[in-house]
Amino acid sequence: MNHRDYVLAAINHEQTDRVPYVLDYETEPAAELDAYLGSSDWRGKIQQFIATAAWTDTTVETPIDNIYYKDAFGSLWRGDRRPFHLEKPAFSEPSFDGIEWPNPDTFALHLSDDIAQKTGPNSEVFSVIYNGWGLFEMAWRLRGFENMLMDCIAEEDFFEELLDRLMHLRLAMVQQYEDISADAVFFGDDWGDQRGVIIGPERWRRFIKPRWAKIYDAVHAQGKYVINHCCGSAVDIIPDMIEIGLDVYESVQPEASGMNPFELKKQFGDKLTFWGCLGSQSTIQFGTPREIGEHIDKLCSEMGKGGGYILAPSKSMQPGTPPENFAAVIDAFTKQNL
Repeated sequence: MNHRDYVLAAINHEQTDRVPYVLDYETEPAAELDAYLGSSDWRGKIQQFIATAAWTDTTVETPIDNIYYKDAFGSLWRGDRRPFHLEKPAFSEPSFDGIEWPNPDTFALHLSDDIAQKTGPNSEVFSVIYNGWGLFEMAWRLRGFENMLMDCIAEEDFFEELLDRLMHLRLAMVQQYEDISADAVFFGDDWGDQRGVIIGPERWRRFIKPRWAKIYDAVHAQGKYVINHCCGSAVDIIPDMIEIGLDVYESVQPEASGMNPFELKKQFGDKLTFWGCLGSQSTIQFGTPREIGEHIDKLCSEMGKGGGYILAPSKSMQPGTPPENFAAVIDAFTKQNL
């Protein structure tokens, strides 16, 4: 079996002799680990089981100066903060008057040439197309977070039209993927915070669910799997995700309410593949190297039982990660190398 075979087996809930993994990291902790180990050789030990074949630029940033930029819709951002900061939303009012809505060609589709030409049954790795910001995320990026929350209660007609327009953009983007023989399309939409679904399960079911159902159907019609990133607590809507055809749920932050991965596996592990589950706000930051290794072994043995699991931190390795803990994560992940 190659890397792609292991990921396919996980998604198809088939038991294998090892668990596929993904280990992404940011620049700062990687540089600190280089210094800690006195070498960058560790980078060569990491065997990513999943690779990016293509991605859609859903923001299309136009720089104004070395701090500020605008996105394709006209929202003003500043990039010198962590995270990036919305200064002025494109839609100051719940109205489309005077707004020039971009067409799908505005959002460029980029190919990772070294991966895109090796997709399909003969590929060594499982390949994905990243779609970028999702419906809920884009709604607040266009309106501002507080305005968006008020819209879904006080401006329902506008909110629904906004989501419809964003949905049709996504459907047009998915159509562009038809000739790319990647294995899956990866979407991102942060529906949850640490407490639960941000707009509540009922409003999520009314506004968000039916629109994603159409997008997922379009992906499945191409013979591709659907992967969706969602931060925070989404336990209340996992049955809904399964109902509309989600194949892989990525991030799975164990610190959020109701998101104990071992309990999620018991409840939904025969219907949904979980990608993530290793706590970036807890285990990686505050565990000892020994505790990290033991926890990763438990994730592999329990979450990986019967397939349905892709090992990963719930976030890429973050600034502030103790280098000895980063090294422990690498050791535990790569001892499974093919």
